Amino acid sequence: MSHLDQDVRTLLLGLRERDQEKRQELLGRGELFTGYHPEMEAVHVENARALEAVLDRQGWPTGSQVGDDGVEAAWLVALHSIGAPRFQRRCLGRLGKAVECGEAPRALHATLVDRIRYNERRPQVYGTLLDWDAEGQMSPWEIEELEGLEERRCEVGLPPLERSLHEARERVRQEGGRAPQAYRERQEEILAWARRVGWVSD
Repeated sequence: MSHLDQDVRTLLLGLRERDQEKRQELLGRGELFTGYHPEMEAVHVENARALEAVLDRQGWPTGSQVGDDGVEAAWLVALHSIGAPRFQRRCLGRLGKAVECGEAPRALHATLVDRIRYNERRPQVYGTLLDWDAEGQMSPWEIEELEGLEERRCEVGLPPLERSLHEARERVRQEGGRAPQAYRERQEEILAWARRVGWVSD
């Protein structure tokens, strides 16, 4: 890996580790599933600033620059930058260009597409974004054009939806995740947050 930019790669892996450590800490305290925790939000904001500095200097970090794990770390930071619409959309564009050059997996770009659509409260394309439904189950957020979904997923290297759904539900079960009791109220809160942050305009 001597040909890689080890400094940037180390930075990106460190950002991912900080994100995952805070997640595990909140999980251990039983506070992970109680909404967008301020401590988690603070990590996401700090990580986004660090990644934005990388983008300003050199553009989206590619596989040849930081390795596959570095690219995935940058993607995770971008995926979790939900409080910064402009930045997350910028990441989508830069990541898309890396995908076109064969420097990043298409599945990462597809997942970011769905995350942004969810933030905008619009139907997703690939069914990668899962959330609690009205019955208290972890299910895909609304999907645009269900017909052809599996073909779209296959084209970008995503596994069948049923497999992803099973794995996600099992992970949530093991972590002790519980659906919020008031589904409609939670959806209203998410919409209010999206408006406040700038994802949705009146």
